Amino acid sequence: MSLNRYARQLPARAARLLATVLLALSALVHAADLSPAENARIEYLMASVASLAGAQFIRNGSTYDTPAAVDHLRLKLRLAGSHVKTAEDFIRYCASASSVSGTPYQIRFADGSLVPSAAYLTQKLKEYDEQRARGG
Repeated sequence: MSLNRYARQLPARAARLLATVLLALSALVHAADLSPAENARIEYLMASVASLAGAQFIRNGSTYDTPAAVDHLRLKLRLAGSHVKTAEDFIRYCASASSVSGTPYQIRFADGSLVPSAAYLTQKLKEYDEQRARGG
């Protein structure tokens, strides 16, 4: 590759590197916005979704396995930034409905039953909080 051609590609490479660094920093900044207790509550919800054997996450009419669902929820949490201060905010702003279409997210369990993701996550959060209140 000629030096001239390399010099022309350098700004694009630098821009990609800068974008990657900024994305990583934004994740760190967002993590700092959450208290440790709220971060633990949100991570519990993510783990609850990840542990649903044979379940499907339905988003805008398409089905996704649970790892893809958790990846999507993490992306939405990152993008929500400082709007999410609590696990309830996470459910409301990131895990209830498509921000594009407004269509509610649903979870289809292995037995075929279907439930809105907001209802499932709200119940899981209630269980988590009750367990913590009992000292567990």
